[in-house]
Amino acid sequence: MQHLPPADGIWHHLRLLDGGPANALAVQHGQIVWMGDIGALPARLQALPRVDARNALAMPGLVDCHTHLVYGGQRANEFAMRLAGASYEEVAKAGGGIVSSVRATRAASEDDLYAQSAPRLQQLLAEGVCAIEIKSGYGLALEHERKQLRVARRLGEDFGVTVRTTFLGAHALPPEYAGRSHDYIHLVCNEMLPALAAEGLVDAVDVFCERIGFSLAETEQVFQAAQRLSLPVKLHAEQLSDMGGSALAARYGALSNDHIEHLSPAGIEAMRASGTVAVLLPGAYYTLRDTHLPPIAALRAAGVPMAVSTDHNPGTSPTLSLLLMANMASTLFRLTVPEALAGITTHAARALGLQDTHGVLAVGRPANIVLWDVQDPAELVYWLAHQTPRTVIRQGRVAIDTLGLLRS
Repeated sequence: MQHLPPADGIWHHLRLLDGGPANALAVQHGQIVWMGDIGALPARLQALPRVDARNALAMPGLVDCHTHLVYGGQRANEFAMRLAGASYEEVAKAGGGIVSSVRATRAASEDDLYAQSAPRLQQLLAEGVCAIEIKSGYGLALEHERKQLRVARRLGEDFGVTVRTTFLGAHALPPEYAGRSHDYIHLVCNEMLPALAAEGLVDAVDVFCERIGFSLAETEQVFQAAQRLSLPVKLHAEQLSDMGGSALAARYGALSNDHIEHLSPAGIEAMRASGTVAVLLPGAYYTLRDTHLPPIAALRAAGVPMAVSTDHNPGTSPTLSLLLMANMASTLFRLTVPEALAGITTHAARALGLQDTHGVLAVGRPANIVLWDVQDPAELVYWLAHQTPRTVIRQGRVAIDTLGLLRS
């Protein structure tokens, strides 16, 4: 892990995102141990060093809950194909799409993948991300899926950031299994997933359930394999059509259903009943020039929590700005500012099963805090990827201190 100074001390002269009365918080041994008015600071904390936050806006560390960050190469050529009129499905059928990233990922060594992925992670961290999900799914064979997940673990350790790994072996059918999806799903369920779980590389399991992906029956087989290993599930669901995947995932207590542009009323009700988070991915919606909006009003009315994520991937969402995604979720999907900010903090943490440690500033939680030099919280959603944090406290350590607050 990078050597970063501890954030222990009294951080005062700050404003909370929720507009609450507290204007100070105390960090000790990497945790938030007190929040309140500086005039009421407990005697037991008086000896801690003080840091003047200069009226900064304090909010929880950002959470990017859906990414494909570790992969080889890039796919700018497919961007050009889509501009020339090719659809997502046409690109896939032409040998592009996920399978083209599979070739590049398989060709790369673990160290190559690390070298390509680290700068991507650093760009997200510079914007205040303190927790991130990283999926596999570009290896589609045991040794290569392992390679991706090992890199994800290394990134978390080296950069001092919370990384949740997701096994997405059922992302696409590898070329060597063309026409044999049943055999490949058997491999995923009975060899790949058990082996990687035994190595401690898997925190959750995902499937791409779609016409050009895997069927409902195949998706359920993967969910059953995850269930046998006591691993939570999530789903790429209803992006291109209504397959009924969201309702299936909800029956398995899924952490989240992601994309969900074609989500049905039945799917919404199933998610409401199971507490499954709806993860909105406006980057893919924008890049694919989609026009079928996710059912935001119905999700809102049902009380389904809505998260927002980058979906960083080389084909359909080559973005490394979570704040830009918050703006897009508001502009394209009509989320309110509070909804967009909750979407990249509170609800995003829930989508990763991290609701007890991330997404909220509260006593007893690890110190994952971002300080912003803004007057109005709406600025974080209003500007187009313009804001950079003043200070980032990640896992109780000061990762970014642009104004030298620790020296003031």
